[in-house]
Amino acid sequence: MALQSTLPNLLTFCAAFELGSFSKAARQLGITPQAASRSVVRLEETLGVTLFRRTTRTVTPTDDARSYYRTAKQALDLLQQAEVTVARRDGAHAGIVRLSAPTSFGHVRLLPSLAAFRERYPAIELELHIGNRNIDFTQEGYDLAIRMGTIREKGLIARKLGDFPLGIYGSPSYFARRPPPRAPAQLVDHECISFIMPSTGRVLPWVLHPSPRSFTPRSAVRCAEDVLALVSLARAGLGLIQIYDFLVEKDVERGLLVEVLREHRGASRPFSLVYPSAGRRSAAARVLIDFLLGKTSS
Repeated sequence: MALQSTLPNLLTFCAAFELGSFSKAARQLGITPQAASRSVVRLEETLGVTLFRRTTRTVTPTDDARSYYRTAKQALDLLQQAEVTVARRDGAHAGIVRLSAPTSFGHVRLLPSLAAFRERYPAIELELHIGNRNIDFTQEGYDLAIRMGTIREKGLIARKLGDFPLGIYGSPSYFARRPPPRAPAQLVDHECISFIMPSTGRVLPWVLHPSPRSFTPRSAVRCAEDVLALVSLARAGLGLIQIYDFLVEKDVERGLLVEVLREHRGASRPFSLVYPSAGRRSAAARVLIDFLLGKTSS
């Protein structure tokens, strides 16, 4: 069996197995569905086994496919790791990595860290999308993305960057007009600034400890798209916000915002680094993954 001719078929097989569809595998790999199907057929002929049972609507992996996938996936992972090892030894880090991140995490956590990355890997070019629209990896050609919340989309690998706690904050000018709330029940008497979730168009509930207790504030001021706008509105004295601590640390240090109901905090939301499970990632992309996950060598 010639590895050079088998490797593309192997990549297509693994993508089809993971995504459950020749069409989805084709989109992921940038080929036509017909080419993806032919590639798997060639692999089946080489191996002398049937890897998928096909109908007009579905492809179902056989027991042979499940067994073969476990070994094939391990082999591909070893090949990728070998590339990274050689690249690190030779200093051969080069290429372009396209990364998307939301404004909240992007401005405060991601962008300030990239100077160190560029200093370490000056031959790697970065193309950054900082916005709150979930990019389409296949259609838009991105390598990596950072997303908030639980990742349920099939065909993506999610590597958690951390769970980030939330607090309730308001400005001294706001509290000069209204006494700070002493209990969650008093929030109904306050101006609460809400965030509208782009995926549903609904107000994002606040989560309070214990229980956790979910509370949907009634808001005269609501904000969509950019969560950083909540910070600006709260700083201007328009009301209370529930927001990630890391977004307001400097405002708290400067006395521009004050936390309330601290004993009822406890809610957090995760951010994850995500990328397609199928297809090969460049050495440059894998280096950036390691860097963002804090796994690069010192």
